[in-house]
Amino acid sequence: MKLVGFGFALVVAIVAWGGLVFAALDGGWGHDPIAPIGDTAGFELAAKDIAEHRNLGNVSFVLLEGGTVTDGFHLSKGEAVDSQTVFQVASLSKWLTAWGIMTLVEEGKIDLDAPVSRYLARWHMPDSEFDTSGVTVRRLMSHTAGLTDGLGYDGFDRAEDRQTLEASLTKATDASPSHDGRTILGSEPGSGWNYSGGSYSLLQLVIEEVSGAPFPEFMQSAVFAPLEMDRTTFDHDNAIELGLAENFRPDGKTEPFRWYTALAATSLFTTSEDLAKFIAVQAPGTSNRVLSGETLALMRKPHASELGADIWGLGVMLYASNNHGDFIIGHDGSNEPAINTAARMDPATGDGIVILSTGDPMLATEIAGEWVFWKNGNVDSLTFASRLPTALMVFAVGVAAILLAAVLILWRRRIRARAAG
Repeated sequence: MKLVGFGFALVVAIVAWGGLVFAALDGGWGHDPIAPIGDTAGFELAAKDIAEHRNLGNVSFVLLEGGTVTDGFHLSKGEAVDSQTVFQVASLSKWLTAWGIMTLVEEGKIDLDAPVSRYLARWHMPDSEFDTSGVTVRRLMSHTAGLTDGLGYDGFDRAEDRQTLEASLTKATDASPSHDGRTILGSEPGSGWNYSGGSYSLLQLVIEEVSGAPFPEFMQSAVFAPLEMDRTTFDHDNAIELGLAENFRPDGKTEPFRWYTALAATSLFTTSEDLAKFIAVQAPGTSNRVLSGETLALMRKPHASELGADIWGLGVMLYASNNHGDFIIGHDGSNEPAINTAARMDPATGDGIVILSTGDPMLATEIAGEWVFWKNGNVDSLTFASRLPTALMVFAVGVAAILLAAVLILWRRRIRARAAG
């Protein structure tokens, strides 16, 4: 019985250690904000210092307070950039695409909970052991539709190499490494969260089918023009005319931005100034000519969770609590060789941050995570994920120490028992 009690105590010690490590990770223990709380100028200076030390290409940075731009800086290893320089922003595209979908929802042309097949004529989900009628627009937007593609698109070197959208959905030839490129229903719709670039390619097709317009043209008329985002486009040729930032790789060399079929998932072109406008119209007390406040609130409602934390709404990431009953929201983007972009905002205050970069695969995401922690003391979900491997290593070391201590205790008990016998 004593051995059973010892074993129980050992399990309790390991569980308690795991809880402590998790709490430390979730609470940012041992990590201080990069600037004093409330010191906006101090945060901008600290962020600029990080960027200057880490920048391998170019960076465009903007801060907002109450929906108004207050600070910013722009760095480049090559041609100068500023707030009007156009960047390709990778998966941050999905946030804007979601606005396009929701305009059609508000017009009554799309039912979020109807089978997506209702809106498709040009392509259909392949047969699956799971019920494809459970694949809805709501679930596609929140990555809970059961699509298991995991895409990831690498894009094409030339415009003429691009597939049709239907062919890409069947099997994307520009699928990122380790993915076969098929948009398939691989798990039960609604059973969990699984990030899916294919979901947004399918939403791109839905927009074209329902609106009757090419995706870039629809997004221009329905979202960008009403918000006066004059240097934002899904049209690569138009982006070239507007003037693109250089696309730096981590080795300091440059290469052209790649061409994509999967526009909605990964190929928006925009500027830090235009994204600041996009954030500003979501500030409290403001209105916009695209979506209602009720729709924006619905998009922030949790639709997916991981490890017990709410992480996704409709087309928008839920990074952390804003300590006002809502979430810090936004989206990040990352494409090889080293595009990294991030936008965050607090819908309770209208405060926000935009970072567009090339040359470093994590610079924008890390600075945006620092902003969340500086704003409200909460660790955002991507920062949590990036620090998880270190936390697991600390947990493993602690467990090893606990087991070693247990072995020593048992060994000493045996020695004493022999001595007593």
